[in-house]
Amino acid sequence: MPIVSPDKLASLQRHAGDIRNICILAHVDHGKTSLTDALIATNGIISPKMAGKIRYLDSRPDEQLRGITMESSAISLCFSMSKRSSPEQASATKDYLINLIDSPGHVDFSSEVSTASRLCDGAIVVVDAVEGVCSQTVTVLRQVWIEHLKPILVINKVDRLIWELKMSAGEAYTHLSRLVEEVNAVIGSFFQGERMEEDLQWREKMEERVAAALSREMKKGTADRGEASYSSAAGEPDSQSSTENGDMFQERDDESIYFAPENNNIIFSSAVDGWAFTIRQFASLYEKKLGIKRSVLEKFLWGDYFLDPRTKRVLSSKHLKGRPLKPMFVQLVLENVWAVYEATTGGSKDKGDTSVLEKILKSLAITIPPHIVRSRDSRALMTTVFSQWLPLSTAILVSVVEYLPSPPEAQAQRLPALIDTSPGADFVSPTVRESMVSFKTADDRPAVAFISKMVSIPAEELPENKKMNGGLLSPEEARDLARKKRAEIAKTKAMSKEQFDIAAGITNSFSKTSMDDSNEDTAEIPHEPVPEKLVGFARLYSGTLSVGDTVYVLGPKFSPAHPHAAPKPRAVEITALYLIMGRSLEPLAAVPAGVVFGIGGLEGHILKSGTICTQLEGGVNLAGLSMGGQPIVRVALEPINPQDLGKLISGMRLLEQSDPCAQYEVLESGEHVISTAGELHLERCLKDLRERFARCEIQAGEPIVPFRESVVSTAEMSPPKSKDLPRGTVISVSSSQQLTIQLRVVPLPEPLAEFLDQRSGSIRQLYSDQQSIEHALSGKVKHTRESTGIGDVAHDPSFQAGKISLASMKDDMRALVQDIGIDQEFWSTAVDRTAAFGPRRTGANLLIDSTGHEVLERLFGNTRKADVKQPNMGTLALTDTPKPSDFADRVMYAFQLALAQGPLCNEPMSGIGVFLEEISWPLGSPQADDIQSRTDLGRLTGDVIRTTREAIHQGFLDWSPRMMLAMYSCEIQASAEVLGRVYAVITRRRGRILSEALNEGTPFFTITSVIPVAESFGFSEEIRKRTSGGASPQLRFQGFERLDQDPFWVPSTGDELEDLGELADRENVAKKYMDAVRRRKGLLIRGARTVEGEKGRTLKK
Repeated sequence: MPIVSPDKLASLQRHAGDIRNICILAHVDHGKTSLTDALIATNGIISPKMAGKIRYLDSRPDEQLRGITMESSAISLCFSMSKRSSPEQASATKDYLINLIDSPGHVDFSSEVSTASRLCDGAIVVVDAVEGVCSQTVTVLRQVWIEHLKPILVINKVDRLIWELKMSAGEAYTHLSRLVEEVNAVIGSFFQGERMEEDLQWREKMEERVAAALSREMKKGTADRGEASYSSAAGEPDSQSSTENGDMFQERDDESIYFAPENNNIIFSSAVDGWAFTIRQFASLYEKKLGIKRSVLEKFLWGDYFLDPRTKRVLSSKHLKGRPLKPMFVQLVLENVWAVYEATTGGSKDKGDTSVLEKILKSLAITIPPHIVRSRDSRALMTTVFSQWLPLSTAILVSVVEYLPSPPEAQAQRLPALIDTSPGADFVSPTVRESMVSFKTADDRPAVAFISKMVSIPAEELPENKKMNGGLLSPEEARDLARKKRAEIAKTKAMSKEQFDIAAGITNSFSKTSMDDSNEDTAEIPHEPVPEKLVGFARLYSGTLSVGDTVYVLGPKFSPAHPHAAPKPRAVEITALYLIMGRSLEPLAAVPAGVVFGIGGLEGHILKSGTICTQLEGGVNLAGLSMGGQPIVRVALEPINPQDLGKLISGMRLLEQSDPCAQYEVLESGEHVISTAGELHLERCLKDLRERFARCEIQAGEPIVPFRESVVSTAEMSPPKSKDLPRGTVISVSSSQQLTIQLRVVPLPEPLAEFLDQRSGSIRQLYSDQQSIEHALSGKVKHTRESTGIGDVAHDPSFQAGKISLASMKDDMRALVQDIGIDQEFWSTAVDRTAAFGPRRTGANLLIDSTGHEVLERLFGNTRKADVKQPNMGTLALTDTPKPSDFADRVMYAFQLALAQGPLCNEPMSGIGVFLEEISWPLGSPQADDIQSRTDLGRLTGDVIRTTREAIHQGFLDWSPRMMLAMYSCEIQASAEVLGRVYAVITRRRGRILSEALNEGTPFFTITSVIPVAESFGFSEEIRKRTSGGASPQLRFQGFERLDQDPFWVPSTGDELEDLGELADRENVAKKYMDAVRRRKGLLIRGARTVEGEKGRTLKK
């Protein structure tokens, strides 16, 4: 294959219509990287014989060792295709630029899939023909749907149907048809969910319009016109004005979203054997032989259509009249592929047939080199036949060029929705919007680029540093270097008093620079740590970027409504632009729009993702990525040598920037903690820290697994602490005896708690918007991490479903509590009086004002805000008599503190409702000049916070407490022989089997289960050991699940004491988890005592 130079690839970037930006997505081990190798071989980068074996884009040693992809990698390829504008004209060759991104398939690296999909316009979704639709397949299809990418389905490993399942061509057709239906069912579920959401929004809009129309008519006193307005606003079919105004709900056609071979968006392939085909390829082969036009034949090669061998006519199933004809796809396509396997390798037999192979080669007009024919390697013979008949790269790249859109087409379809959902979309400059949507590339147009992630690269591998480290020099560079060396020698000679031989000086100077890859003096130079440089992985949407240009870096919280808000976006100069070629980078002087590229100069300005724009006012923030994985596993790290602590801190910061999912934080205890998506992700991060970023020996502690604390109402609960008050009610008096607070803690109804937990991202966004409005009205704009909770709002998956308002949130909560069988009126009133969510203003807990005096500011509609000015947290206003409302912010602050650290083991609470009933104090009316009153009133600030926090914890313990465990959903594919071993491992890890289903047409079972995160460490390795590699689990964080066991339970009844004894021989799992967390945090472990043996003890005094 001819090698394509980087200069040619750079020249192709200027033709936007000939560019295709694609990513390859799939479940782990479905053949993405092997497929990519075959495409890379077309550009002469690797040998076609090594395709599928070398795994070129898996550049990390651990990727090669494990055989899986851990980081998304990009490469630019050139594909030449001959086209005819008409049958009469000669074919013309045209070059296309394919920017290809290979992404991981393991669930721990789902964030890499998110970063890859945002940069692309189309996707190749690979599915294993035997394993079918797996958990990660659904994830990548959802990512394709969210990002509005145009997909191509590649059914890979079709050869497994021959080798492993021993299927005939007819059985394989039935199996493949079922597989296509499964994939389309997943796509259909996404469409149905989106359609139902649109229908709900349309109905709400119509109801609002009806209410507005009726209110106007009632003011006018014309009831008849009110009925007419109702009919018009409701959008009834017989309403002429409704139809004209476009108020009718528009049904969308879903035919184009599904995969169908006749639409040429399905490719059947075997990457390991090097072949692939589409329906169009076989339609072209049979067009002349059957006398049927290719466009017509494409529609009948898939499905229940049959070819009459006598009349050469296509028949449907109802016209068969009992004749045993095979479907056209089986007769004309699959049987030919099966015949090649049987003729070369024997297929299901043991030996190939040479005579049949000669007939096949003659009919296909294929010439095989004699040495391959004489060789005994039947596999080499098979791959040679397939590479000439159905080359994999041709089928894939032709489909990419013909079916997937170019950047101008894709941006016109994708970007309007992307811009409209960005923060402050109404304030985006029309020039910026038009340049992005209409694909304007002129120099005077604003340049907008999205940086999906920062990639860490050793400084010595950058193009500008390679030539300085003894790399291969071109003749021009060698002559230029020689002139510089001679000038340096001449200068040294003039300044030196000693005479030396000029020729020897030249020789010594040139001995330091090698013309080949070897450098003999390397061993004499002391080794120094190679610094890491961060390069942005970016896509340019408009304008042109050149080296030396100045751009503004817009962070994830930037809003064009307040472009100069703190932290103000900084102007950064672009120091380098790169063409990404997998394991290497090539320098570029300029980059036009529509290209995936690398960018230097952003180190220290972008944490994980961001937007760069040459225009600050009216800029757009595109940093809203839907991350597939959440960092759930945390580990505390420390260097073995305390002197390396600085290296560790800088290394963890560099790791946080270069990894889309890793997070670094310092706990209150001083521990340096890194959060990762899973066990494999943690292992990779620790390896990178030791070998690349920190370059020191690191000691990792035990994994820190998050828990939640909750309460339930059970019949076995202890009596309430206050017999005269409802359970959970606490009357707490401050230590100074000057403040009394009465509140009640109640468990939230289960549907309401689940709703709040699922909408945490939307709640965070609502609070952030509210704070921005308040700061803008007061002339202050504040953007801090605390103002929006933990992390970025746009990175929350629950926020991707769309923004919601306070009114809709209130309506949804009221609708939920209406379905509760008990205390409907109580909870409906509680929703109206909600003052805050918690902890950190986003959790599944509520603070409710039940004082009856409007002490707390209501979240859903405030009646006190206009006439009461909130004091600052530091001091209280002393000019007037203090009122209960003056303590509102203290109570809310104490509520957040109490719920962030529960009484069981200082873990966040969940599913709690706190009703504030009364605040009182015996101070009378202190005056401003009374010194004692000033002291007492100032002391109340701390008393309110401390007393409220303690009261919430006391009310919590009045119920039956429960621990909530972080849970993984686990999917395992295994054969019947190892099912028992899989079940044994899951049960030993306190897991629970949810379902078991046999994959039809295969001998494999799909097992779905849940397992606690705390018990998941070493789970994958144990499964593989027990099953001898026959099963491999996929773990995905599912949420928190309540453990139905009281951590403080002790045997009390006679039956319990008789069965278990006073020491409760049964293990209390909840107490075990609680004590483990308390031990890690250095808290007192309750009930820990040493028990003496009863049998070996003498009872004498």
